[in-house]
Amino acid sequence: MNHSNNMRWALLVGTLAALGAAAPAAALKIELPVETAAFKRGPGADAANEQCRTCHSVDYITTQPRDKPLAFWKAEVEKMKKVYGAPIPDDRIDELADYLARNYGTDK
Repeated sequence: MNHSNNMRWALLVGTLAALGAAAPAAALKIELPVETAAFKRGPGADAANEQCRTCHSVDYITTQPRDKPLAFWKAEVEKMKKVYGAPIPDDRIDELADYLARNYGTDK
């Protein structure tokens, strides 16, 4: 290739790259399966529905180990807030941990 052809080739590649970068991305559609699990009814269930289901399914919680005490569940709720950025108000952490420990842990 001569210099003129190199310049044309570079212009073509640059133009195609610019067009590709300017093209809008196709919309990504994600369909989640229908929720089939539900939190056990009782004090704190409304808080769990409002806070926990913001980020994940009820199945995620119901498949956690059942042999964990209140301290475990409180640490889990705090981790969701601090590490993963869950929008859990500080004044709901104890309520959620109590509910989870009573219904899915060892604190019956």
